[in-house]
Amino acid sequence: MRRILLVLLLVFIPTAAHAQGKPKNVILIVADDLGRQLGCYGDPTIKTPNIDALAKRGVRFTKAYATVSSCSPSRASILTGLYTHQNGMYGLQHPPHSQQCYPWVQGLPNLLRAAGYFTGLIGKFHVGPDASFQFQRLMTKTNGRDMNRFAQLARDFIKESNKKPFFLVVGYQDPHRDKEGFGNAPFAKDPKEVKYNPKDVVVPYHLPDCEAVRKDLAEYYQSISRMDRGVGLLLEVLRELGQLDDTLIIFISDNGIPFPGAKTTLYNSGIHLPLILAGPGLPQGRTNNALVSFIDLTPTMLDWAKVKTPVYKQTKLHGKSILPIVADDNPKDWHTVFGSHQFHEITMGYPMRTIVMPQYKLIVNLDHQKEYPFASDLWGSPSWQHVRKTGEKMMGRRPVATFLRRPREELYDLVNDPNELKNLAGEPRHANTLDDLQQRLRAWQQETNDPWTILYREEKAEANR
Repeated sequence: MRRILLVLLLVFIPTAAHAQGKPKNVILIVADDLGRQLGCYGDPTIKTPNIDALAKRGVRFTKAYATVSSCSPSRASILTGLYTHQNGMYGLQHPPHSQQCYPWVQGLPNLLRAAGYFTGLIGKFHVGPDASFQFQRLMTKTNGRDMNRFAQLARDFIKESNKKPFFLVVGYQDPHRDKEGFGNAPFAKDPKEVKYNPKDVVVPYHLPDCEAVRKDLAEYYQSISRMDRGVGLLLEVLRELGQLDDTLIIFISDNGIPFPGAKTTLYNSGIHLPLILAGPGLPQGRTNNALVSFIDLTPTMLDWAKVKTPVYKQTKLHGKSILPIVADDNPKDWHTVFGSHQFHEITMGYPMRTIVMPQYKLIVNLDHQKEYPFASDLWGSPSWQHVRKTGEKMMGRRPVATFLRRPREELYDLVNDPNELKNLAGEPRHANTLDDLQQRLRAWQQETNDPWTILYREEKAEANR
């Protein structure tokens, strides 16, 4: 019995480094447009040994949700703990879209820097304004697919921290689409590149199974494996510098895969994403099925650093730290997540709200009369061009017509219909469920000062006349 108790203490009590008050570093790794195409999330073809190894030495969450499926808004929510309609970052940050957070918002780099952390970002930044995200070292002028360069910049940054606790965001460009394909061409002769046969890839339910799509996915898989190699190099840097056992590592993606039916939607293919936490004092090799949101990541990192969450007069943080539940697979009060979408590109106005619970999910399309807009990279993709040019009626298992023209409300049973193909919103036997989720969603909108609350009320009143 004593031997068992000793083992339990070694697993769940923080390491000596933490007990002695040594620096509690944080590294946030953000993949760009990565879905759950990872070995540790069940993809039988993809080769991601380094991310899989990270999951084995930490906690892998199976029900983690982004708040939105668009790069800038998602990253802003991750770095502020505020939904898009709270922080003001409604769409993409770069010109000509030029969306950014409200001036009063204080992002993680500001909060941790004020607490004595040395802060830095490598690669993709994509949020604003700069005053809300004051990294001491902003290393954005680098090839976002050059994994060796990323590792060297991380090594230089950690050495420069000079024994201060550090907060480093690593924003890979992979596996985002490039102007053509996924940026694989410059690495054609690199023996470390992992290439895929289109016949072997897994075609998601929301895409047609055809040659064009399979080739597109094979290119996508290659960029994922390259990004995985970058994660391995980053972990080697931490090990080399003696920081691996003193650092909380969080691995996530900003949104779903850059294919029609996923990115920019609030379907699970767009927001149900990987989340891995590993670090001193955390359980190892654990799978956690709690329902968590990326809105919880800022409170989690502040909790790790023992820094208080910010207090704003305009609104309040809705998330909470995940650290207390890493070893609890069925925690109380962790049964609901929300999503908030307004724009991707500035021409893509299509406000949506969602509430996700263990069994049911409701999506409200606040401007459903219009056709669903396409992001330019999705429109130009070989996958969509195949659908458009051939006139196919189906995008995988979903009709093209229902993807482009949506009802005001979509209610899905995630247990019996995980691909969200059968809308239950109009079925009388699900009226009570619909009403319950509507009320919960409206209460959340009011609590988070959602400017779109009044639009939902007006549409509801119009529908009842």
